[in-house]
Amino acid sequence: MCFSSDKNKNLDKIFKSLEKIEAQLHVFPEYSIGLPRDGLTEAYIKQNAEPLQGNFIFQILEKTRKLKTAAVFTTFLKEDQKIFNTAIFVQEGQVKALYKKIHLFDALGHKESDLFSAGDKISIATIKGFIVGLAICFDLRFPELFRAMAYKGVNLFVVPSAWYVGKYKKEQWQTLTTARAHENNAYLVAVNQTLPNFIGNSMITSPTATIIKQAKTKQTTILVEIDNEAVIESTKQIPTIKLSKPKLYKDL
Repeated sequence: MCFSSDKNKNLDKIFKSLEKIEAQLHVFPEYSIGLPRDGLTEAYIKQNAEPLQGNFIFQILEKTRKLKTAAVFTTFLKEDQKIFNTAIFVQEGQVKALYKKIHLFDALGHKESDLFSAGDKISIATIKGFIVGLAICFDLRFPELFRAMAYKGVNLFVVPSAWYVGKYKKEQWQTLTTARAHENNAYLVAVNQTLPNFIGNSMITSPTATIIKQAKTKQTTILVEIDNEAVIESTKQIPTIKLSKPKLYKDL
């Protein structure tokens, strides 16, 4: 999906997707609230940032309540004079999890830390027998975050993203998403913004590192049904969480 700089148009796009697609969980990309074609600026973020009780979040809460569904989206969360790049998990009108992006994109000529404050906590929720852990885009490059969530039982990672185009970026995207899923015996849903600035290729990856379904570069919707059987079988065959030694690693 591709979002514009117009917050209201983006909200309408989210509404139409929620209404059109019958699913238990809908996932939208990073910068769901808004993204100018020429990139984010401090002025744009400050103008569009909202507190948790703001209209953008409230409208999505109300829509999920009416449709009896759940959604993960991102916003510019204003809190205590700071602004956080934040993923929010809502279900039937209630906020179930709120994750402030920990690893800000200070790489490849970008300096996200000039625009946002960094979070410092993981956030998880449950839905239909799955324990869901939230991350955002650049977080994919930090396996420690996903392992920390796996230690808490997470078996479904949800990663809204805005993964830029560039040399080897598609290859890195596919490698990191499949690795984070497989090494933690979990599903991973990675939903990305599309061309011209981002690579698209949203995907759902299984605990065995296979890509269940993958979009292309243009805006589209993919619908997948998953269950816990693959998690159980993968964990039985390769019990990485059970065999890991977190206390030892701290002393290395």
